[in-house]
Amino acid sequence: MLELLVDNLPVVLLAAGLVLMVLEALSPGAHLIVIGVALVGAGLVGVLLPIALSPVILAAITLVIGIAAAYVYHEFDFYGGKGTAQTKDSDSLSGTTGYVTKTVTSRGGEVKLNQGGFAPYYSARAYEGTIEEGEEIIVLDPGGGNVLTVESLDAIESDGIDRELAREAAANEEDVASENTTTSAENETAEPETETEKS
Repeated sequence: MLELLVDNLPVVLLAAGLVLMVLEALSPGAHLIVIGVALVGAGLVGVLLPIALSPVILAAITLVIGIAAAYVYHEFDFYGGKGTAQTKDSDSLSGTTGYVTKTVTSRGGEVKLNQGGFAPYYSARAYEGTIEEGEEIIVLDPGGGNVLTVESLDAIESDGIDRELAREAAANEEDVASENTTTSAENETAEPETETEKS
């Protein structure tokens, strides 16, 4: 039995690698793809080369292909999110931005978060009013990750503080305008006096 396995070692490596790659497809992120690619690569080399390769040479080929596969897997980041923090729990979703994919009302809707991850789509409900499809949103309450409470970024940008600042700016403009009017009125009344003084 052992002799049969050694004689057909390339086929065994190929089969084992394919099984690991299928398992990776069923549970992404398990990092079985690197080992699977290494085994499939070594198995293919053993099957395609007409010379009989020793188990030591096949092991070396597996190692070299495995290192190359690990480099490519790490460098190209096939699952996304490279350089960004992954969501650890629902609380980390608070403050995350995204956009509406299905109109969000106080009863439901759907959003896609910019944070990424394997499934960035979440059920959501609006904090106030209705948020139309395509509008940018921010997560106010993660709700345990089941249903997010979101608010339109446009509504947040024009919150109470912004409205108060706008009122103050308008009041200042009115004060400046009334000062200019008063100053010009004083200048108009001052001009006849100077004419009287001349005569």
